[in-house]
Amino acid sequence: MSRRGRAVFLDKDGTVIEDLPYNVDPARVRLAPGARRGLSLLHDAGYMLVIATNQSGVARGYFTERDLERLGEHLSSTCASLGAPLAGFYWCPHLPEGVNEYAVECDCRKPGPGLIVRAAEELDLDLAASWFVGDAWMDVAAGRAAGCRTVMVGPEWDTAAGLALELRPDHAVPDLAAAAELIVRLDGAGVRRPGVAV
Repeated sequence: MSRRGRAVFLDKDGTVIEDLPYNVDPARVRLAPGARRGLSLLHDAGYMLVIATNQSGVARGYFTERDLERLGEHLSSTCASLGAPLAGFYWCPHLPEGVNEYAVECDCRKPGPGLIVRAAEELDLDLAASWFVGDAWMDVAAGRAAGCRTVMVGPEWDTAAGLALELRPDHAVPDLAAAAELIVRLDGAGVRRPGVAV
């Protein structure tokens, strides 16, 4: 078995928190259905939890990267309070059609795998042993391009079978709790015990 860590990469909006477009106000953040249980299950099974999210609001001029840093601090605090701390919060601020210096082509905007690859390098992760969970086809495409297994969640999870083959997730379930149960079952991961590697 690889000595590198394994992770579950998570899209932010619609997966970990409710999808409020372009929201960076911590006071308006609410966990998505199933997120509380899902995050705890995954952490207890030994996965590192990493958020990887497109945030084109920066390129559109709606908010700044500092706003995202504050939001990331809030999400980290929230997850830690659940006993499921985040290992990383990665975002892409770019959009070619943007209005400022972030209006560029990049390799980090999903469906590209750049955010995932960067996180794997910085956190020493085994991508083949990791998963990407998100609510959109671009999450599936990014996870697949990085070499992860994929799960689609959210309101459109039951449409996944109709996606083009290259955009179809490995699995589709209603929410993060169901995704966590699936991942833990398929990987045969048990709950961690002190001093016992999983």
